Amino acid sequence: MEPNLVHIPKPKTGLRIRLSRIRWKKIDLFQVLAMIGLTLLALFMLLPIVFIINHAFKPISELFLYPPRFWSNQPTLFNFQQLILKSQTTVIPFSRYLFNSVLTTLVTVAGVIFVSSLAAYAFAKQRFIGRELFFSFTIIALMFAPETVAIPRYLVIANLGIMDTYLVHVLPLLAAPVGVFLMKQFMDQIPNELIEAAKIDGAKEWVVFFRIALPICMPAVATIGILAFQGSWAQTETSVLFTSTESMKTLPYYTMTLTNGLANNVVGQGVAAAAGLIMFVPNLVVFLLFQRRVLNTMAHSGIK
Repeated sequence: MEPNLVHIPKPKTGLRIRLSRIRWKKIDLFQVLAMIGLTLLALFMLLPIVFIINHAFKPISELFLYPPRFWSNQPTLFNFQQLILKSQTTVIPFSRYLFNSVLTTLVTVAGVIFVSSLAAYAFAKQRFIGRELFFSFTIIALMFAPETVAIPRYLVIANLGIMDTYLVHVLPLLAAPVGVFLMKQFMDQIPNELIEAAKIDGAKEWVVFFRIALPICMPAVATIGILAFQGSWAQTETSVLFTSTESMKTLPYYTMTLTNGLANNVVGQGVAAAAGLIMFVPNLVVFLLFQRRVLNTMAHSGIK
């Protein structure tokens, strides 16, 4: 015997129309306009990124057109070929500059996260003499531009005897007042009762820091990592001031010297565009991977 099938009647046409009208009435007109406006604003802000990518693939005949064209009619890899050929004629290969940048950037990101997290944990959850004073000094350090501390930084590194080493690319960037400030805002939100309960159960200070405090602050950790990556990846000051050996210099320095030497000739404009794209892509990829963490940091950094 055939099983009894329950027949569910479809709503009539008039009922469907009324239901659709009810749904449309629930939609706020302001929300629709705001969404359209934000979409247009996002597309407008996307134009520089599209231009940087597109500009690197323009042939020489399109680089000097007036008025300039946004899109390339005949994209080519000629600019990247010239960049590779230029690097092959130098004493130090391109891979050496790239290796130096990748190594120092990864070490700097890890060091900034570690130092900023420890300092923030001490300011937020530890009680010691001069805590507020030292944190005030950290806030004051936000007002100083990097150029104002270039001479004291050079004197410190010279007295430490670490010139022409990898440490000169890492050590000056470990002091990150922005990272300490962001991490402290997250550390303040951790209930003291949670930390006290862990200590009562026998957890040491390092266990509380790595197993409780740091995992809760992962959005801030991702944000600090992005800021540290951007600062280290585009850093040319350390290669200019603290290194004299060419094999210890980084990719941003090589790109800067390459574009400076070729900026006044025709081919140099294409090489400069290709080099600029190479420097830009890692920053874009890192930001896209951790953008949700950044939004969480901005949303919760002011909540007590």
